[in-house]
Order: sequence, then structure tokens, then C-alpha cells
Amino acid sequence: MVTIPNILLVEDDAELSQLVSRRLIESGYEVRLAATGTQALSEVASKAPDLILLDIMLPELDGLEVCRRIRATHPLMYIIMLTARAEEMDRVVGLEVGADDYITKPFGLSELVARVRSALRRLRLTEENSGKKSEDEKIIHVGSLHIDVSKRTVLVRDQSIVLTVLEFDLLVHLARHLDQPFSRLQLLDKVWDIQYEGYDRTVDSHIQRLRSKIELDPGNPDFIKTVWGVGYKFQSPELD
Repeated sequence: MVTIPNILLVEDDAELSQLVSRRLIESGYEVRLAATGTQALSEVASKAPDLILLDIMLPELDGLEVCRRIRATHPLMYIIMLTARAEEMDRVVGLEVGADDYITKPFGLSELVARVRSALRRLRLTEENSGKKSEDEKIIHVGSLHIDVSKRTVLVRDQSIVLTVLEFDLLVHLARHLDQPFSRLQLLDKVWDIQYEGYDRTVDSHIQRLRSKIELDPGNPDFIKTVWGVGYKFQSPELD
């Protein structure tokens, strides 16, 4: 039996909401709607969706606060922020409070559907492949960092760390390619499964969040190193 992915669209612009909803339904998804931040939280509590499209500017509670609250109870929920604001800082803040990705309005419906499809494909493959790795691939141990790929758990200095879906996938990708530098576009391709230029800040924000969770001193990281002029690489502390 094929399960139809469930998407929660949180958007107070009724015309845009209907337009996006119609296109997503035509693309084979089940769509629920919420027009306020409070309604969004109620919908999530009623039935957790597979993915949330979350506008930043909402009545009652804005999208940033909704994202914070959802992250507190659903750390693995996939959240894509929708923002009409032009300032980069608004997008950065959205990522820093826990969004996996963002799309800036006005956006093309084809791009939106492609991003949703890519996100859901990654979630499905993650679920399908979690138990298929060899024993060597299932466990990654570097210094004080212990990653159980099949269980999707991370221990740092024997402390359990909670990561979002993309934070975990990004960490695993880097840790599996020890000391190999990746550009931001390469990481977008390999981890996000998208090839859109102009989303470099998405990678930077996820790297910053990862560092804040796994590094003893995020400002002077032991594991995730910046390779100036290139991007990032994962390095064992023993290699310093």
C-alpha cells in the first residue's frame, strides 16, 4: 500500500495558499492548510505531517516562533520556510531557529514542487536505507564523536545530541569523507539533493548549527573545518 505524503501548508494569503495547494495536490500529495501560527501548531499536534511549508509572516504567531516550537517537540520534522522578505538576515534567522531550507517569494510553482519532491525523496531514502548499511558503514567513530547511522543517533563526549534530518545527513556525509573538502554547491547537491545557486547561506547556517551542537568551541572547531575559498571538510582532531 502506497502512503501519500502529507504536507502542511501554513500561509495566510488565501489566494496563494489555494494556488500552491492545488499544484501540490495535482503532484500527488495530500495537503492540509493553516492560515495562522496557532492553527499550524494545532494541525501538527493533531497529525504530524511529512513536511511543512511555513510562511514567516503569519497572524498570531509568526513563522519563526512556530518553527521554534515545532522543533522543540518534533526535531526531525522537515520544515521549508517561505519568505517574501528580501533581507538575507530574515532567511538566516529562519534557518537558525531550525528550518531545513527556505524559498523566497515570489517563487515558481515548478521550483516549489521540485524542492518538496527532493525533500520527501531524501526522507524516504533515509528511512529505506537506515538498516541496509554494512556494519562498518553503520557506525562512524571519530575522536569523541560517535555516529550510529542506522539508528540516526549521535554521541559527543558520551552526550546524546539531537539533530534535524538535514543536520544528521550533512554530518554523516562529511564524516564519511574524512579530510575531503566540499564546496557549498557540492553539499547542496549531495545532501539537499538540489542544484540551486544562491542558497549557499543554507549550507553555512547548517554548518553553524552543527558546530554549536558537536564542537566544544564552535568558534574554534575540532571537527568541521572551513576550507577558505572552497567550503568545508570534516577532520579528525587527531590530525591537527
